Amino acid sequence: MTVHDTPFRPFDTLLDETEALRLLRAAVTGADDGELFLERRRSEALVLDDGRIRTASYDASEGFGLRAVKGEVAGYAHSTHVTEAAIARAAETARLAVGDGGGVLAPPPPGTNRRLYAPIDPMADADFAAKIATLREIDAFLRDLDPRVVQVTASLAASVQEVEILRPEGLRLTDLRPMTRVNISVIVEQAGRRESGSAGGGGRIGLSGLMLPTHWQGVAREALRIALVNLEAGAAPAGVMDVVLGPGWPGILLHEAVGHGLEGDFNRKGSSAFAGLMGQRVAAPGVTVYDDGCIPDRRGSLTVDDEGTPSGRTVLIEDGILTGFMQDRQNARLMGTAPTGNGRRESYAHIPMPRMTNTCMQGGAADPADILADLKDGIYAVGFGGGQVDITNGKFVFSCTEAYRVTNGRIEAPVKGATLIGDGATALQHIRAIGNDMALDPGMGNCGKQGQWVPVGVGQPTLMIGGLTVGGSAV
Repeated sequence: MTVHDTPFRPFDTLLDETEALRLLRAAVTGADDGELFLERRRSEALVLDDGRIRTASYDASEGFGLRAVKGEVAGYAHSTHVTEAAIARAAETARLAVGDGGGVLAPPPPGTNRRLYAPIDPMADADFAAKIATLREIDAFLRDLDPRVVQVTASLAASVQEVEILRPEGLRLTDLRPMTRVNISVIVEQAGRRESGSAGGGGRIGLSGLMLPTHWQGVAREALRIALVNLEAGAAPAGVMDVVLGPGWPGILLHEAVGHGLEGDFNRKGSSAFAGLMGQRVAAPGVTVYDDGCIPDRRGSLTVDDEGTPSGRTVLIEDGILTGFMQDRQNARLMGTAPTGNGRRESYAHIPMPRMTNTCMQGGAADPADILADLKDGIYAVGFGGGQVDITNGKFVFSCTEAYRVTNGRIEAPVKGATLIGDGATALQHIRAIGNDMALDPGMGNCGKQGQWVPVGVGQPTLMIGGLTVGGSAV
């Protein structure tokens, strides 16, 4: 996270830096860009299921990836052996992408001494016995809350990722990235019917705060509340109708339906539904969407991305007009723009690409209560599970984990099995009201792209979207 002169250097190896730099420079001579990415990662996960410890895992890994970029081609090689011999072999492989050379090395990213999260090891916050005791307390707490609880699953997870990036011009950047999460799922039963609910969250913070009863009891109560709501839910209606989305986590629909289509590589290749629309209206007036990797302690935040570029706040859509894309270094150079700090990779074994960090919609001026009052016949969706999107046309399908039927502005019975179907471009145009209650999700998002998974965040205010197709059971 800082340039070479910082005393904080998380990744210690037996590598000779001068020799590693010589090998890297040999690999990228005549290339447009490249770097040596070193990573060490440690993680643990504890899962209590139905009163018993089901999982107690610990994992440690380390390795490097070396990349040479020339035009649209990138040569990449990686290894778990962090040695000069392994780097030399990787340099020979990556060098194949450079060919006869002729490239001009891109300027390095700027260094930064900014810290967005504390350089801590969250696994050291508590010993093993204390973590197990916390999980057992969660189980007992939920069973005491309601006799309808028949099963509880609770988990604590923590990890730390140590990253060092060596650039051919000699710049060395480091980052220590903590991550924690608590998750609670509960199953309730009444009159032979079983339903479930779950809640959780975390971020780039210590584990001790998540283990406090003042925190996890709120999470447990929320999981139970959702399960009890689902216990009373009837069949979801089907048809085209207006939908109100709640604040916070429902922003996952924005992430999938709109966010991926605003990543630079899809637009450079012309495969995004937003390709060629820069400067044009793509959303209703008042809609502003941005990606912000600089929010302290958030799950999707990065002090520097996985190419060494400091993260930033990139406005993607401003007042309905398409104004920007999320860029890594390669796609930014090919599109004649600046990198935005969105070059991300799952690990040293993966090549970086443009990815979201914390993708949000800016709040508006409407009172959320007034938005619901204006919903004459539709669905109020406040929780989402899985979803899918086709990047080429923006079509999406999302399943609701908590939703309600609304008639003449009144929230009525909960519904089960509702899915929202539409396409991102049309949904943006049909946003009819934007609430003043913008909120971030609790810190539980993961994003998949081309086989790579990275942690992300989302956020949005209450929204009304007109004319979405709701799939369910006809009533």
